[in-house]
Amino acid sequence: MERIEQEELKAHLMATNEQFRQLAEQHSEYANKLEALEALPHLTEEEQLEEHRLKKLKLRIKDQMEAILSQHRHQQVA
Repeated sequence: MERIEQEELKAHLMATNEQFRQLAEQHSEYANKLEALEALPHLTEEEQLEEHRLKKLKLRIKDQMEAILSQHRHQQVA
């Protein structure tokens, strides 16, 4: 799938699929929290654990979003 088509499908799902939209919002929230942690000069052990947890959550959400994208791609082909 071309990059433009991929972005169009994401935009369509953001507008029409509540689950996809919620996942995207969560992904963005976790990304912002990670950026804030990564901006710190030194992380405490607790902050390191939180960074690891956020990375896992962010990846899980990305996988869920990719699954929705894949499902919609297959529906378009069928």
